[in-house]
Amino acid sequence: MQRVVGCVAADFGLDAGLLTAARRGSPRVALARQVAMYLSHVGFALSFETVGRLFGRDRTTVAHACRVVEDSRDDVWMDCRLATLERACGLGAAPAQRATEGRR
Repeated sequence: MQRVVGCVAADFGLDAGLLTAARRGSPRVALARQVAMYLSHVGFALSFETVGRLFGRDRTTVAHACRVVEDSRDDVWMDCRLATLERACGLGAAPAQRATEGRR
C-alpha cells in the first residue's frame, strides 16, 4: 500500500504524507487520496473498511472515492493516467479490467 501512496503522490507532485494526513487538504490532495484509495481497493482487493483504516478514513469515504475515480475512467485521459499508475505501482492491467467489468 505504501508503494501505491508513493506512486500516486509522485504522479500528483505531492508529499506522500499528505495522502494519509487527517486534514482533507487542497482539491488536488483530495483527488490524489481518492486515486490512492481506489488503487488500494481494486489492486489489492482490500475491503473499504481496511483501506479506510490505512488512510485514516471511514469506509463510506473510501466507497465514495472509489465511485468518483471509477466514474472518472470514462474520460480517456484519466483512464490512461490510472492505467499508467496501476503499472507504476506494480498492479498490472488486471485491476483495471476488473474495475471496468462492473460498468458493463
